[in-house]
Amino acid sequence: METRFGWLRGVMGAVLAIIATAAGAQDAPFPKRGNIEMTVLFPAGSSADVTARLLSAGLAKQLGVNVVAVNRPGAGGAIGYKHVAAQKPDGYSIVWNSNSISTTYHSGALAFDYRAFDPVARVLVESVVVAVRAESKWKTLKEFLADAKARPGGITLANSGIGSHTHLSGIALAKAADAQVTDVPYAAAQVVPNLIGGHVDAVVQFPGALAGHVAGGRVRVLVNLSAQRDPLFADVPTARELGLDLALDAWRGIATPRGTPQAVIAVLEKAIRETVQSAEFVSASEKLYVRPGFLPAAEFGKMIATEDAYLARIMEQTGLKKSP
Repeated sequence: METRFGWLRGVMGAVLAIIATAAGAQDAPFPKRGNIEMTVLFPAGSSADVTARLLSAGLAKQLGVNVVAVNRPGAGGAIGYKHVAAQKPDGYSIVWNSNSISTTYHSGALAFDYRAFDPVARVLVESVVVAVRAESKWKTLKEFLADAKARPGGITLANSGIGSHTHLSGIALAKAADAQVTDVPYAAAQVVPNLIGGHVDAVVQFPGALAGHVAGGRVRVLVNLSAQRDPLFADVPTARELGLDLALDAWRGIATPRGTPQAVIAVLEKAIRETVQSAEFVSASEKLYVRPGFLPAAEFGKMIATEDAYLARIMEQTGLKKSP
């Protein structure tokens, strides 16, 4: 009899151990199950896509789970934002966000603004520059803008699509200089080839798309529209240095659906910080012509709010603001 009860006690002990283990798993800190899905707002092969995959690899290493980058392009980022905003706020659905959260809302493409998300961390910063062919008659921005004023609409300025950051930047430059150019939107991969081929006069683009052509003597950069000079084109002045009130850095970061627990955000923020500050990330960023620019959640949120007001003002001045 004692042997039988001893056996029963052993079985019950094993069952209780299994239950305790399962309960512990349920109470385990984030992340405790499955993959984390990172929505990328732009197509495969774009700057947003390449940098997202760089970050996702680092986060997977830090968090010990798969972080899967999924492309959901369209409508300047609106499609991806709508998807993530509708997900459960548990940290398993995140978005590789950017200035596009403001431009898509203020252009009327989104029914909600940046407040639909909780900021986690800014990751990197990209400059935006204006470039022409090397044989162009314009050697400086001053010459370019003087011609644009003399021939309203006579200069074609290409960008990466209507509502994109490069589109807004080009319009803002013309507005700040009281000049008029003809906007030519392309898919991102088509912008520089059309400049090289002579189909447009100038482009607004990110440095990474131009670096090889500048080094090869095919393209000249006239101005950097960002807040500070870019290390890649250290001799190119900013718009502010040339007397124009513009500072249009492109940034990328991570956000989650509104209502994500602060403990979850803290885990993601820490993993991002450690990834962005790693030697591997810094080295890879340099090769991709982007600058690591980590900001923690609180500072990132303040930055987004401040910039949203700035972009809204610029879009209103340029006739692009059509908020729902």
